[in-house]
Amino acid sequence: MFKKIAIGISGGVDSAVAALLLKRSGYNVEGVFMKNWDNNYEAGFCSDKKDFEDAIFVCHKLSIPLHKVHFIKEYWNEVFTVLLNEYETGLTPNPDILCNRYIKFDSFFEHCRNNLGVDAIATGHYANTSFGPFLEYYKHDEGVRLLQPVDKHKDQTFFLSQVKQLALRKCMFPIANMLKTTVRDIARKEGLLQVANKKDSTGICFIGKRRFQAFIDDFIQTKKGLFVDIDTGQVVGEHEGIHKWTVGQRCCLSNWKHPYFVFKKDFDTNNIYVVAGTGHPALWNNLCFTLAPHWIHSEPYELRSKNVLHCYFRFQHTKPLVPCRVVNNSEGLTILLKKNLRALTEGQFAVLYKNNECLGSAKIRNICHNLVY
Repeated sequence: MFKKIAIGISGGVDSAVAALLLKRSGYNVEGVFMKNWDNNYEAGFCSDKKDFEDAIFVCHKLSIPLHKVHFIKEYWNEVFTVLLNEYETGLTPNPDILCNRYIKFDSFFEHCRNNLGVDAIATGHYANTSFGPFLEYYKHDEGVRLLQPVDKHKDQTFFLSQVKQLALRKCMFPIANMLKTTVRDIARKEGLLQVANKKDSTGICFIGKRRFQAFIDDFIQTKKGLFVDIDTGQVVGEHEGIHKWTVGQRCCLSNWKHPYFVFKKDFDTNNIYVVAGTGHPALWNNLCFTLAPHWIHSEPYELRSKNVLHCYFRFQHTKPLVPCRVVNNSEGLTILLKKNLRALTEGQFAVLYKNNECLGSAKIRNICHNLVY
């Protein structure tokens, strides 16, 4: 059923080994390098020149064709514009989740299906589905479920939590059952030395080596405001825009006994409310409210039948899963965590898991702050 596969080649070791495994399995494989940012725009920088050279090396080594496609317009409209709008209104967005939903599992999927005539796509993500790493359990009349990979430390299902069924049903994850160390070992043994020890990409690529606060100034107008201590009401400093700060971040204000951390950003007054000390109880909360959720397969049966879903929560990729209870409300979900977490942040995604499955996610719209202490 699946013979011709297009794989996203990023220039990294994961997609290189994923392509190798597809080739070994007898598929007709074609590589696709995605260019999502215009390097000619002076405000942003993306290191994709070196990545593209590495992608060429990988595909040459594996004897597969490589296509370079541009999704600059799509990335600007669907990801970067949303990112700017949310920063301007005091939220803290997650561009990686948006990029996977709108670019890698939408624009890329449609391009490969319509222009390359492929049967399925593949990526080097550490993720799995109920259809198997190579779609060996594919069923045309069933929905697909997003599952965690073997390597829980590298698990990337968090970033795929907004992906739609259409693309996920036809996506292979060849390294789903491998540890990162194994992936690097395979790359070395196959002579893919140019990428075998390459560092994993982190952060937003187009910022380059610039600090985020300097980069974002090129797109959002500076609007000064005050840092206000929520305990005393005292003004403890000034800032140059709420878009430069996120909840839990240290403010680096001088001449104070204890370091200050961002507690909440007030879009109406342009003030940032801060607390003294990283362990301040106001930073630690266990109740949040979201917008409408995106369920990857379907709304969980437990939530539909019993009105309460017992599952696990995370809002940051690297943090441990936390037990929680979830109920529907008129605008989305109400999520009650079993323990307090530091710096729950509006604009981030609440990603939900149960029995090794990523159920989906919802954008956090409000935090019920612990102000009784």
